[in-house]
Amino acid sequence: MHEQIPIDEPIASLTGDGAYDTKTVNEACHKRGIMPIIPPRKRAQIRKGAAFSARNDSIAACRRFGRDTWKEWSGYHRRSLVEAKMNCF
Repeated sequence: MHEQIPIDEPIASLTGDGAYDTKTVNEACHKRGIMPIIPPRKRAQIRKGAAFSARNDSIAACRRFGRDTWKEWSGYHRRSLVEAKMNCF
């Protein structure tokens, strides 16, 4: 990710599917100040460290309110709308 987009280019958020729920992606997002909007894997465990605070919040919200509610609150559903539109092209 950091090699594809110039370091001086601001990025507010990164939306990706569960395949992006990795240590490397979370650390890269933290380093650049990017809010990751990535659904945690089904059996995701809490991780220590500042790089995982958004991920840990997502895990807690999914456990407490359900994945569908988390997806709605986080704006994750916009990802599928974008994918559907891109498929039209």
